[in-house]
Amino acid sequence: MAEKSYSELSYDVRVHASGGKPPSSDLQGDLAISCRGVTKLFGSLTAIDDLTMDVPKGTLLGLLGPNGAGKTTLIRILLGLTRMSNGRAEVLGNSVPSKGILPHVGYMPQNLATYLDLTVEQNLSLFGRLQGMNGKQLSSRIDESLERVVLTERKKDLVSHLSGGMQRRVSLAAAILPDPELLLLDEPTVGVDPELRAEFWEYFHQITGQGRTVVMTTHYME
Repeated sequence: MAEKSYSELSYDVRVHASGGKPPSSDLQGDLAISCRGVTKLFGSLTAIDDLTMDVPKGTLLGLLGPNGAGKTTLIRILLGLTRMSNGRAEVLGNSVPSKGILPHVGYMPQNLATYLDLTVEQNLSLFGRLQGMNGKQLSSRIDESLERVVLTERKKDLVSHLSGGMQRRVSLAAAILPDPELLLLDEPTVGVDPELRAEFWEYFHQITGQGRTVVMTTHYME
């Protein structure tokens, strides 16, 4: 059921993005993600079953499903963190797995991805330096990212002193820090209040309007 919903959703994305018709093969260069027959087995458990989908650049795609539907597994496959059992996938024109895509992809995992014993600013500075940023560029991107997630006034606070929702915001700030072409977000709005959740959605629509791509998992039907 969950895997079938992936295929149905991916077809809808292709139709809407192409004005009512499935895209032809010459659209390949405009795809952020392309999957063909992706399957993942964990022993006798089939987590993803023969998934085929195309996600055009500039798309905001939501993967909606219950726990265990394979949403996180799919994102980990696209990042090269989990090896698929069968099939093939491309991200930003690169066959998966590929380290070459990592500087162009922002990833927010479902679990907290920050260091509790560092401040908000120190966390982002660390992640920025690991991605090759420094100096004024890094300082500017930190300020912009914190402003986006409404945490500017808490930049000097230890992450351990923040609420669960604010800790999630720090993880999102780290994901958008490099201004990536593709954002892969695993339950980004869990624990976030409704007002800020609406602001996140506004931001996601804004960056997809600029040609960036956002793929997120969620339990929220709305």
